[in-house]
Amino acid sequence: MAERLKRSGLIGELSAEFAGTMILILFGCGVVAQVVAGGALTDPPGGLGDHDSISWAWGLGVTLGVYVAARLSGAHLNPAVTLALATFKGFPWRKVVPYALAQTAGAFVAALVVRWNYTEALAKADPGHTIKTQFVFSTLPANGNTALPVYEWGAFRDQVIGTAILLLLIMAITDMLNTPPGANLAPFVIGLVVVAIGMAFGTNAGYAINPARDFGPRLASFLTGYGGAWRDQYGNLYFWVPIVGPLIGGVLGAGLYKLFVSRFLPAPGPEAGRVPAPED
Repeated sequence: MAERLKRSGLIGELSAEFAGTMILILFGCGVVAQVVAGGALTDPPGGLGDHDSISWAWGLGVTLGVYVAARLSGAHLNPAVTLALATFKGFPWRKVVPYALAQTAGAFVAALVVRWNYTEALAKADPGHTIKTQFVFSTLPANGNTALPVYEWGAFRDQVIGTAILLLLIMAITDMLNTPPGANLAPFVIGLVVVAIGMAFGTNAGYAINPARDFGPRLASFLTGYGGAWRDQYGNLYFWVPIVGPLIGGVLGAGLYKLFVSRFLPAPGPEAGRVPAPED
């Protein structure tokens, strides 16, 4: 097994990031398509789910995507995670851009599959492919609700905060010097973190908290009929917000974990059964 992992190299890691992010988006965009497009056609409308079902499916998508990719790549599935790990955990900087591209490609392909699978429902619920169903694929300030006066900078603030929470908790959950979950349950707990963020921080910007999760599906929707994909409900250029905000927030959250927790944790002791090295 070790030899196989060694042979896979960067190509294997990128392949795992692609596959894991694809799984994440298949469940994530898929549930929003079901709730928004399919739910618009039920009698009464809204019969196929709500915000909570969306939050749970996104969290489960993260969990399943991590299980797919973890052995080969560490299952970042998110450029904000990759950047934070390069900044604070020694992840090689030369891999940051390739990882981000693989993650975005996986999200793009998954969104194309969702777009194809829900062709009829999307066309019936929103024949003009407008902002009404655009957020099946990418996020909007206030989830497209003009009654809530959140604009680009309010959404930007939200994305910084939400991704900072995500990375602070990922760093805590995966820190072997802290109290990490046993029995390979870390992916499940990280999925619960995403559920919690969705339920607590989903109003202002749709909790993208992941540049690949937003940009890949946004590009896929633009190429398949959503001409306004780059703008929000006010006509403002918006696509940059769920890219830049999470990248900043991820580094901030990881830095806060290092500042407040990890630097105070005890150093690792000798492994059980090992003879300590002789002192000089």
